[in-house]
Amino acid sequence: MRRFAAELDRLEAPFDQHADPVHVTASAIVIGPEGVLLHRHKRLGLWLQPGGHLDPGEAPLAAARRETLEETGLHAPPRSPEVVHVDVHGGGRGHVHLDLRFLLEASGVPHPGHGESPVVRWFGRAEALALADPGLRAALAALPANQASQA
Repeated sequence: MRRFAAELDRLEAPFDQHADPVHVTASAIVIGPEGVLLHRHKRLGLWLQPGGHLDPGEAPLAAARRETLEETGLHAPPRSPEVVHVDVHGGGRGHVHLDLRFLLEASGVPHPGHGESPVVRWFGRAEALALADPGLRAALAALPANQASQA
């Protein structure tokens, strides 16, 4: 959290991916009756939550919802408009992502958009924790009991 805050203070345009190699991204921890929704990132080969860069003028929560729809084909309203977790991680190509994570809810069979990873599925909480990268694992573990119990 300290690095996240320090980078935000330093950046002139934190939401613009072209202004600096360090920039804000948004992602969604998607939960529902089926568990936790993850996709296998086609370039990284990792099971991750949906997310990505913000479009110009787009709010982080809107970006998380848009990325969820694009990457999973599911509409996912927020459980709350508040950020539930932050993470700083390498984004490839020398970028560093300051990721704002939101808790969204969805249900149904995933059907990712054209050009997105075709590998998207629901996982039980224990399986998601076992497969997730360390940042996502921390986010899943940090969910309050009443939210985590649905996953």
